[in-house]
Amino acid sequence: MTTQKHLGTKALVGFIAFMNMFVPLSIDLYLPAMPEMGSHFQAGSLLVGMTLTAFFLMFALSIVFFGPVSDKYGRRKILISSTVLYIAASLICAAAPNVYVLIAGRILEAIGAGAIITVATALIKECFTGQSMTKILAVTQALGVIAPMAAPILGGVLLTFTSWRGAFVLLAGLGCVNLVLSCLLSETLPQNSRYQGKLLQSFSLLAGFVKYKRFFRMLIMFAMLAAPYMAYLAVSSFVYVSYFGLTAQEYSYYFAVNSAAAIIGPGLYLWLKKSFANRQIIIISFVTASISGLLVLLAGSMAAITFLLSFLPFTIIESMVRPFSMDILLREVKENVGTAAAMINFMHTLLGSIGMALGTLPWPNFIQGLAIIMLVSLGLGILIWKITPQNDQLTGKSYN
Repeated sequence: MTTQKHLGTKALVGFIAFMNMFVPLSIDLYLPAMPEMGSHFQAGSLLVGMTLTAFFLMFALSIVFFGPVSDKYGRRKILISSTVLYIAASLICAAAPNVYVLIAGRILEAIGAGAIITVATALIKECFTGQSMTKILAVTQALGVIAPMAAPILGGVLLTFTSWRGAFVLLAGLGCVNLVLSCLLSETLPQNSRYQGKLLQSFSLLAGFVKYKRFFRMLIMFAMLAAPYMAYLAVSSFVYVSYFGLTAQEYSYYFAVNSAAAIIGPGLYLWLKKSFANRQIIIISFVTASISGLLVLLAGSMAAITFLLSFLPFTIIESMVRPFSMDILLREVKENVGTAAAMINFMHTLLGSIGMALGTLPWPNFIQGLAIIMLVSLGLGILIWKITPQNDQLTGKSYN
């Protein structure tokens, strides 16, 4: 582990978890206010949804860009500069005079958040090894889901005494906290371990991971679960508030319960890992998620509570697959970790963005649309798994 002059092991783990909160906070904090924002800007659900979709698309591109860049220039400088950008972008969002400026601010916010997440993932690989890395992945994932659990409740509370703009002011404040911690971080990538070629040449590293068929197929297979989950995030406020008639505060409680279920996932992964091989965990994940999709299709439209309960199993599985897949994929790489982390986060974000865009299409019923997205994504994931070359990482024959 890289020696940290100012941050101990516990503080470093906490810092990594805090950085992993940036994306869910950037999304979930203002979800209760989306219907209000639509009324304020006189914009439809599709245009308001673009504040989410545009964020995720640019977030995906940012991840791809900053993976190789951080492999060449190191983690600390990239982290500090991207956090400054995130803070400035959040303030632009808070002061946006129209929905188009808000979307532009979200794009800038996404660029900063993408770099932050890329560095956070690389730090796990560079600072921890073996079983320690497995535990840190689970711990940071578990701590990271506290943000989506608390964010909508906090966002609902904010709406009682301020407008939706207050959410972005709070995000700017959290960015300031991240900036202070970033300045305390010691560089984890020594000069002699960095990519020595030219900057433009560093992006060729991405092509190397695309050509690595087993890595790339496993990545797409696991990332397929991101599309339905992000589709749920994009349409949940419209489903609970507009379809079921809940208030913004009531919606935040339903959303928080679903997010709280995500805490179960990382712990479930560690428990399953003791008794089941990786292949068996994959089967359990696909079967459980498929059952959840069928429940949403058949019972999700009955009431707000049935919609919540139908989607809960998928939430647990998606949160379990995150550390599980990260563990498998990071063990596949030996160098250029920043680029590998970029590819992993990029694919999850790209498919999540597609899921958001599909979810906010003018479906006759958002719930039925979500169920279709769930079942199609899972079907594609299973198909990719069947054509992926099996190795010890997938079968679990040799874990360490």
